[in-house]
Amino acid sequence: MSSVTIRGVKKKYGAMDVLHGIDLQIRDREFVVLVGPSGCGKSTLLRMIAGLETISGGDILIGNRVVNDVPAKARDIAMVFQNYALYPHMSVYENMSFSLRLKRMAKDMIDRKVREAAEILNLSKFLERSPRQLSGGQRQRVAMGRALVRDAQVFLFDEPLSNLDAKLRVVMRTEIKALHQRLQTTSVYVTHDQIEAMTMADRIVVMNAGKIEQIGTPLELYDTPANLFVADFIGSPSMNFLRGKLEQGAVVLPDGSRLAASGQGAAGQAVVFGIRPEHLALATDGTGLAAEVEVVEPTGANIQVYARVAGMPLCAVFTERHDFRPGQTIHLIWPEGKAHLFDDATGHRLQGGAN
Repeated sequence: MSSVTIRGVKKKYGAMDVLHGIDLQIRDREFVVLVGPSGCGKSTLLRMIAGLETISGGDILIGNRVVNDVPAKARDIAMVFQNYALYPHMSVYENMSFSLRLKRMAKDMIDRKVREAAEILNLSKFLERSPRQLSGGQRQRVAMGRALVRDAQVFLFDEPLSNLDAKLRVVMRTEIKALHQRLQTTSVYVTHDQIEAMTMADRIVVMNAGKIEQIGTPLELYDTPANLFVADFIGSPSMNFLRGKLEQGAVVLPDGSRLAASGQGAAGQAVVFGIRPEHLALATDGTGLAAEVEVVEPTGANIQVYARVAGMPLCAVFTERHDFRPGQTIHLIWPEGKAHLFDDATGHRLQGGAN
């Protein structure tokens, strides 16, 4: 096992800057997820760690060794790709053993490693099959097994579940997490799916436009997002944002509604009041924030209600069942300490937050 250190790493394609000086320390045995929208640079950064992309500036270290000019095959990493990258003419056994055969490892050692990996991944009865005879989940397990047999210092995952259906993604992300807990191999995982990031990561790195917006544990990012981008990206459904101005310890919305706030801002400052849909509750006494219902979406486990507050969209999630109708006015409340306050101009979180 080994740590991965990224120091001031930049990437340019001609005159276009893709990564703007990334600094990141991935600890030994840690499972770190790089998450962000398409084009944010997360896959480019992963490929630079793997040695599949050149570095325009900065350093990448695996352990204590700078690997900027070390070829991919000599970096002692194993990578699992989005498209499985299996050889269709080879059996599962041959696919999993291919890299070991290239190294001219002893046949008995190869056989032991492949069968041990197959046992861990529940592939033992499929070793003689070809990839076309397997399901998508089984093919992804083979790709993982091919990485597993190499005993690499670092595992790299490039959106490995994006080609699977929703139910299978849930199963496979659990299996990958369980595999890491068993092997304790340093792992870097790229995804655009924040649910994958939240459920799998020891720490999440939120990226946007070639920069890191915030690094933290899943709950740190959920509870104390550093800015509007992270607050919007982490959580499903996304956090609600209501824009207004600070006046005498309250956020005043365009319709005059007042929301208690304790953030350290100046009087008249344009701010954004944030509240997560799952933290909203129905007020039974007619008090609270008035919202006009637009769309009701029952999901079975809960009800998602999309409404308007002072002309701005808002989503509320209720575990109880309510017979809401479009056009109906409901009143919403939330627990103290669950709201957030951001500066509207910079997007940065205001110290103290909201009530």
